[in-house]
Amino acid sequence: MTSTERSPHATRDLMASLGTSWMRAPYPALVADAAGVVVAANEQAARLFPTAVTGAPLDGAVPRWFVRAHRQVAAGARDSAGPVRGWHGRRALEAHATHGSDGEVVWWLVDDTDRHRAETALKSEQERTAFLAEASSRLLASLNTERCMEVAVELAAEFLADAAVLVAPSAGRRHSIATAAGGRPSRRSVRIDPQAVPGLAEALQGYPPVPSRWIDPAAVPDWAFPEGFTGPVGSVVVTPLPGHGIPAGALILLRRSDHAAFDASEELFARVFAARAGVALSAARLYQEQSRVTETLMAELLPPVLTQVHGVEFAGGYRASQETERVGGDFYDVHPGTDTGRETLAVLGDVAGKGLDAAVLTGKIRNTLQALLPLADDHGNLLRLLNGALLTRLHTRFATLVLASVRRQGADAHLRLTSAGHPAPLIVRQDGTVDEAATAGTLIGVLPEITSTTAEVVLRPGETCLLFTDGVTEAKGGPLGDVMFGEERLRAALAECAGMPAEAVTERIQMLVAEWLGGNRHDDIAVMAITASHSAHLTAVEGRTPGRFTS
Repeated sequence: MTSTERSPHATRDLMASLGTSWMRAPYPALVADAAGVVVAANEQAARLFPTAVTGAPLDGAVPRWFVRAHRQVAAGARDSAGPVRGWHGRRALEAHATHGSDGEVVWWLVDDTDRHRAETALKSEQERTAFLAEASSRLLASLNTERCMEVAVELAAEFLADAAVLVAPSAGRRHSIATAAGGRPSRRSVRIDPQAVPGLAEALQGYPPVPSRWIDPAAVPDWAFPEGFTGPVGSVVVTPLPGHGIPAGALILLRRSDHAAFDASEELFARVFAARAGVALSAARLYQEQSRVTETLMAELLPPVLTQVHGVEFAGGYRASQETERVGGDFYDVHPGTDTGRETLAVLGDVAGKGLDAAVLTGKIRNTLQALLPLADDHGNLLRLLNGALLTRLHTRFATLVLASVRRQGADAHLRLTSAGHPAPLIVRQDGTVDEAATAGTLIGVLPEITSTTAEVVLRPGETCLLFTDGVTEAKGGPLGDVMFGEERLRAALAECAGMPAEAVTERIQMLVAEWLGGNRHDDIAVMAITASHSAHLTAVEGRTPGRFTS
């Protein structure tokens, strides 16, 4: 007799052997023979599979995955100890097989829905966490506002929606927007009405978003559809981009009608992403604003570009102590006379310290000297007033400098040189002789009273007066990197520059000092050359305010 021809007595014997407790077990249990026919099912199995009655074939009474698993187990092709998983309606089931007598297989089933949902939620959360980590890394990789906007919509369109639109705060009557729909992001500036998108005007002001179900997809205007986005919109999310104190913009997410609408969990996650994008955008905008401010202020701190004025050549060169810095404690300036009969005031100085802190004091000195230009005829009085302006409790830095008042008379250039605690200028004559100007004085910003002496020098055509800071003479280099460049080397180098234009002199001195330094650390270095031009014609300065020159 085959299993399909089991007698009623055999079935009763089986049920008796299983016991009445088996029938009341809290888990569904089902017995099937090797041919795939139901032998017995307890009360829980009967509720789960109403058609799985004794004598009924499994096929049609239970899910297909269950039928296939039973065939494999009955044929010995599958390890009976291993559970089988599958779905029955909205339930996730886990079936455990045990071999019985006469080839029957006893199946115990466990409702695995909660575990499956927990695993799905955990996987989703892990994916979201990984996405947020990647998003933060990519968003903060650039401090360029435009690039940050592009990355934000690119990430949103890739992970959160079918398309994404980022609307920046208005600039006048226009908004900068970035869009993405699976391809390369794009940016453009458009004139839009935020009221046209429900919740957009509020999001741009930083208010909490309205629920997605309140937004009519048909109300989305054409400008909010990225290039390449096809199909009608089925669901829309509008969420603000929180910034540092002020909103950084708003994010619009679009899904096509053939995709599932945004649920509450996805809307919440979109807000989490938007918060990170907003922080990155705010940081980029703050950096760009600070960069603009820095560039504006730096323009006043950087040494000017010098050229010929009133028949006298001026040239300067500057090198900060750190390669990453643009300004420091050394400075120079030239303030041209109002006409050819008036003196041009040149100044070169050195503030104690390095970097931006020292550069701030150089800026103060330069601005003060600009204000004191009407008193430039008297170097001693000008230095006393400058010293008084620097004697404050706001800083403890001091400065040294040298003043040079220059006027062209015929073919010659007449100079008045006054040092205030600074190395005396050097003069190279036409025959290569190098002289030191007979000037000396007290440094600025330390003592209430200062002294100074002024030297008068005449430069013949082709002769040069070199002003320099101690960063030149104290530059350490040589074979062991511990020998100063020194004044003797400077004099020798300057002697070789006899008859050269001012710009060639400064370039030659800077090149020799740089070669001497090699890669060693050094102080700020500044040089200025004043040369009596071989040509007696006067050169006008165009397009510059007094004290700033262009070549």
